[in-house]
Amino acid sequence: MKVSIIGGGPGGLYFALLAKKAWPRWEITVYERNRPDDTFGFGVVFSDQTLDSFKAYDLATYERIRRRFAYWGDVDVVYKGQVMRSGGNGFCGCSRVALLNILQDRGRELGVQMRFQREIEGLEEFADSDLIVVADGIASKIRSRYADHFQPSIDLRPNKFTWLGSTKPLDAFKYFFRETSEGTIVAHCYQYEPDRSTWVIETDEKTWRNFGFDKLSETEMLPVIERVFAEELEGHALIANRSLWRNFPTITNKTWVKGNAVLVGDAKATAHFSIGSGTKLAMEDAIALFEAFKKHHDVNRALTLYDTARREEVEKTQHAANVSLAWFEHMKRYWGMDPVQFAFGVMSRSKQITWENLELRDPAFVNQIHHWFAGKVKEQGFDIDLKNPPVPMFTPFRLRDMVVENRVVVSPMDQYSAVDGVPGDWHFVHLGSRAVGGAGLVYVEMTCPSPEARISPGDTGLWNETQRDAFKRIVQFCHANSKAKLCMQLGHSGRKGSTQLGWERMDYPLEKGNWPLVSASPIPYYDGVSQVPREMTRADMDKVVADFQRSTVFANEAGFDMLELHMAHGYLLASFISPLTNQRRDSYGGSIENRMRFPLEIFSSCRKIWPEGKPMSVRISATDWMPGGLTGEDLMAATRMLKQAGCDMIDCSTGQTVPHQKPVYGRMYQAPYSDWVRNEVGIATMTVGAVTTPDQVNTLLASGKADLVALARPHLANPYFTLQASAWYQHLGQYWPPQYLPGRDQAFRNAPRERAEQQDLRIKARPASHEVKDSGVKKAA
Repeated sequence: MKVSIIGGGPGGLYFALLAKKAWPRWEITVYERNRPDDTFGFGVVFSDQTLDSFKAYDLATYERIRRRFAYWGDVDVVYKGQVMRSGGNGFCGCSRVALLNILQDRGRELGVQMRFQREIEGLEEFADSDLIVVADGIASKIRSRYADHFQPSIDLRPNKFTWLGSTKPLDAFKYFFRETSEGTIVAHCYQYEPDRSTWVIETDEKTWRNFGFDKLSETEMLPVIERVFAEELEGHALIANRSLWRNFPTITNKTWVKGNAVLVGDAKATAHFSIGSGTKLAMEDAIALFEAFKKHHDVNRALTLYDTARREEVEKTQHAANVSLAWFEHMKRYWGMDPVQFAFGVMSRSKQITWENLELRDPAFVNQIHHWFAGKVKEQGFDIDLKNPPVPMFTPFRLRDMVVENRVVVSPMDQYSAVDGVPGDWHFVHLGSRAVGGAGLVYVEMTCPSPEARISPGDTGLWNETQRDAFKRIVQFCHANSKAKLCMQLGHSGRKGSTQLGWERMDYPLEKGNWPLVSASPIPYYDGVSQVPREMTRADMDKVVADFQRSTVFANEAGFDMLELHMAHGYLLASFISPLTNQRRDSYGGSIENRMRFPLEIFSSCRKIWPEGKPMSVRISATDWMPGGLTGEDLMAATRMLKQAGCDMIDCSTGQTVPHQKPVYGRMYQAPYSDWVRNEVGIATMTVGAVTTPDQVNTLLASGKADLVALARPHLANPYFTLQASAWYQHLGQYWPPQYLPGRDQAFRNAPRERAEQQDLRIKARPASHEVKDSGVKKAA
């Protein structure tokens, strides 16, 4: 095989040496535009897990890197004069120049050829090569030249950053947060060799301009940054090396392969520096490409495998990186937080690190946030034992006069099992078992205020006394046999009505027996398939207002503790809010103020009827997951209007406005919207969406992303999610029905052993520590 590698960075070099070691007869040449010792930047970061991979794939390279790195286990968050330290993290820093030299030397030993100061303009220069590895970096000429084929997407993020070095030694990874008259600014810092550390300075564009960095040269900006971080630098100087201010580009490509050419490293995809090094990802790309060739010596089959098998892991990393970078883009949002919560938010920002993960690494750090959170709840007048406080999910929460005993919520889930809108035995068992299962708040499915408001013929309704009395039976059972509070969610299907049951063809119209539909505008859900709704007239609006008012009265008479209005998922009220579905030219269309006019009218009319001491919430789609849909500014404006109207909580969901949406899924994927609304609008929020474990619930609450956490599918599989979690965390304060007390006693006996076994397995599975005892670098505790 003749292999040409474009780019002499770590990704290209590491693939070259791995391939040459495995297949010595391959002819491998690396072409690099710069000189051997040219590099831009200072240090790179590797985790223990990454070092384990290096050790497994080439021991000689690993040993040379190990002898050159600075190791630390601690992360310090320095905020408002306090240092919050989290231990047990396991990272190392290494000089980028040293790393390049190690990889170059190892490659030469194995027979890799290297050509420096060689600029490559196109793939045609290697027409005789069997394989071309494109590793020419973030500004890849090859990717740009063949953009029509690779179809790159480049998202320039709004924050400004610059890469600097310093002679200041550091004993941990440090985040230095500073509030100045110009604005907030943060330094991401770590040591990479004795007496050398990397300092990445990041801030928003407004602060960047306030400092005058847009007009200052590289040498002129250094004393300004040194002044800002004078306390942290302790007299040490900052060092520049082509340290230009930039906006981070998040890069993706539709395909990574063109014939026998393949993209790796930053040419392929980027991940923000706040979750680790691009170097780490590039070298992991090299490993993945090497593994593909181990399975298939045929180039086409190997590259196809690489482009599919590696993509899932890269997209997962990019998603975590995007969540992480968004945290830093909005760090002013968290500036009012207490230091311990702020630090927990920094550590858990990407959703990859959670409550129990941190607890395993550093119990003392989690113990701080544990006691802090319980103390804040106690300050609200609740009886909390601070010597043995409950974890966040088992602390009480108040909305108006309603108090829930814990923060777990059974999300509304349509059962499609009502007859003429009347909930039957299925609903009685479904809702009753989940209330008995220990959740603090149980939602009924979206219930409709009129027959024509239903999504399907199987939906529950609340337009007559028969339905009211059936719900009353359920509420009375739940109140008598649990401490759960019950929430009625009222909603009108709008253009998504008159459809088949959820387990048939969801969102498709009924084959017969359809009823007329109304919406903000006459736009069908599925063009050419769904019914075309009638654009609502003022008379239609008056009827819907009256229907919601009647249902509100019935909900109170049935004994519900809370009322929620459904303004999400493309249903009637949501169709007014989203510009994708509201194309009206009257006073109900256009600006967000106009689009909110009718939903606010519904809310206000119900709030006047609903008892003052009982809370009301609203479910919203915080984003439509489509260009041209609800903007961030719209979201902020809409939720502020709801707060002003008397809304007590925003239930943050997303999407389902249009069928061709493009969601970005992942663990707790909707939590950033709850976080945004809660911390910028200053209203209680509930998050929902791919939350599956008690650990995640605690993480979301402790980091301040939500006040309540709703789970849907986990509660379908396990109605007793909350009771089991109470045993896991040994929370004796959780109510168990007396009929279940023998089960509680057994669960509480077994849980400590099960938890110890699980923690032992996690500890055994953790990467080995690679700390070097004779490196001369200060070690982590």
